[in-house]
Amino acid sequence: MRFLDRLQPLGLLVMRLALGAIMIAYGAQKALGGMSAFVSIVKGFGFPWWMAYVAVVAELGGGTLLVLGLLTRVAALALFVEMCVAIAKVTWPHGLRGPLGYGFPLACAALAFALIFFGGGPIALDAVMRGGGGPSKSK
Repeated sequence: MRFLDRLQPLGLLVMRLALGAIMIAYGAQKALGGMSAFVSIVKGFGFPWWMAYVAVVAELGGGTLLVLGLLTRVAALALFVEMCVAIAKVTWPHGLRGPLGYGFPLACAALAFALIFFGGGPIALDAVMRGGGGPSKSK
């Protein structure tokens, strides 16, 4: 089992890349052609119109930051909050399964939640910037 422990940085990388790619894809879909419809949807749920832009920035910006491994915990927190709001306001009435169910946003929220506490790991720009991204040096 120690072999698997040594692969934990790879697990964090996969988590970051998967969640980041998903968020970039969904944010880009809204930003590149579906923004007016998304603004209407957000207003229909009782939020101010500008929250649609906040959500798109969280998805595109947060997703990009996760892919880079930069400000990982902050980006993950923003995405976790967004997914919790999506579950509570949009998908909860549809149940866990199905195209409108909360299963997918719940999985994204769980990934974001884990990244809040674990950070980006050593294969991330966060680690490089704090001096931990290079090969380990023995004393």
